[in-house]
Amino acid sequence: MSRIGRTPVAIPAGVTVTIAEGNVVTVKGPKGTLTQTFNPAMTIAQEGDVLTVTRPNDLKENRALHGLTRSLLHNMVVGVSEGFQKTLDVNGIGFRVAKQGKAVVLNVGFSHQITVEEPEGITLECPGPNQIVVSGCDKQKVGQVAAEIRSIRKPEPYKGKGIKYADEVVRRKEGKTGAKKK
Repeated sequence: MSRIGRTPVAIPAGVTVTIAEGNVVTVKGPKGTLTQTFNPAMTIAQEGDVLTVTRPNDLKENRALHGLTRSLLHNMVVGVSEGFQKTLDVNGIGFRVAKQGKAVVLNVGFSHQITVEEPEGITLECPGPNQIVVSGCDKQKVGQVAAEIRSIRKPEPYKGKGIKYADEVVRRKEGKTGAKKK
């Protein structure tokens, strides 16, 4: 049986979970509200301050959905209670970021500035001229927005210039050697 699927999801104080017909789960907390529809084969039950997910049988599809459903529920509960965040670092000479209203303006080596608008439910912050913090209650949305910002100027392997995740390690390559032709 799935070790992840069997683990119950603890609901912290201040978070309310409602399970509607058709496995529509709504989680409300101090950071926001998340709603998601899960596969009807999975049985989601709330007993006190604990959520449990059970599967009907051991078919391969149901085994896969068991752990997935539990992980998504856990991410919803953590998201509305604590929230998620990803930090991006901007490396390069003259590369900077600045917050203007609800948008972030990036100067990353192009002939023009790039403006990234704050999507709904996501907060973009610039604690420094070379750092962007993407935060929100939906883990998938936070990761997607961070990936889209990173894709504007991916880190290159020779000088390490570009936008990278704070915990990402850029593998560096050696440049050309000055060998003379004969």
